[in-house]
Amino acid sequence: MSTLFSPVKIGPYQLSHRVVMAPLTRMRSDPGDLPSKLMVEYYSQRASKGGLIISEATPVSIRGYGYAGAPGIYSDRQIEGWRRVTDAVHAMGGRIFLQLWHVGRQSHTDLQPNGEPPVAPSAIAAEGYAYTRQGEVPFSMPRALALDEIPGIIEEFRAGAERALRAGFDGVEIHGANGYLPDQFLQDGTNKRTDEYGGPIENRARFLLEITQAAISVWGADRVGVRIAPSGTYGSMSDSSPAATFGYVVTELDRLGIAYLHVVEPRIQGIEEIAKGQAPIAAQHLRPKFSRTLIAAGGFTGESAAAIIAAGDADFVAFGRHFISNPDLPERLRRNLPLTRYDRSTFYGGDGRGYIDYAVHAELAPAAV
Repeated sequence: MSTLFSPVKIGPYQLSHRVVMAPLTRMRSDPGDLPSKLMVEYYSQRASKGGLIISEATPVSIRGYGYAGAPGIYSDRQIEGWRRVTDAVHAMGGRIFLQLWHVGRQSHTDLQPNGEPPVAPSAIAAEGYAYTRQGEVPFSMPRALALDEIPGIIEEFRAGAERALRAGFDGVEIHGANGYLPDQFLQDGTNKRTDEYGGPIENRARFLLEITQAAISVWGADRVGVRIAPSGTYGSMSDSSPAATFGYVVTELDRLGIAYLHVVEPRIQGIEEIAKGQAPIAAQHLRPKFSRTLIAAGGFTGESAAAIIAAGDADFVAFGRHFISNPDLPERLRRNLPLTRYDRSTFYGGDGRGYIDYAVHAELAPAAV
């Protein structure tokens, strides 16, 4: 049997396989950033007995938006919709963690209250595009957060974690990857502060560690995960010493006793999957520094996922794009069935097309998930 389908625990939960559904921004919420009925169907289709889903990135603040149509967790009004999602996943025998999100500078004034500039550790613009109701627009110039504003954002993460608990999730994941706000504090290409949140690695890591501790205060450490992208350049991210920076933060997260570390692997530009023979270097580098559960993500196939688990460099592998077009992905991988190709044009926003209309494999239809 493939190592992908050996039983394993994550935090307090016993799982029957190691295929994780990665967090996937799909932008199908109802007005008011409320989780929709479409979302309930989408997550229910992809839930599997003894499997783990990490929800799409979910802003903890109205200022944390960079994608119009993403569901939120910043208001009590959003709890009921998420409860329908978690109930549907649990009815299928699955587990689901909510990913807590704040995009920081990766936003636009059209997405901010009163047309204000986005916030960031330092007033440095990102390269890339925000998704507004009018379409893609370049990121706006952010303003630097004042020192006395930072505790309020940490509290927004804590409150989001508490709402996730009330909504029936099994845990939460801090989105510390892909150039979003925690990543912006962590890396010195985007953090030029001279106070206790800038300068040395210990100061730049403070924001990520404090929001993780805020989530732990609600959930306990064994139901909190953290996602990082040590090799990520999305949003024009950079660090002068990534090995030292990420090595430090991973060691500190290990000390906090979190449920898992979720590591995004780099993909070669222009190639959808990790290139054949290219080792998943991020997880391999960080594994010795993290004694707990490690999830690897980014361009894996069934074969390469089984290989990284067999090598001991990861305990789970998260799949994204393949889970969009294959709601029955764990069983397809288990039985070595061909995968349905995804339609990238339907990834972000829209209706049920490219969202809830992907079929299970014919061989699995009698036991469709």
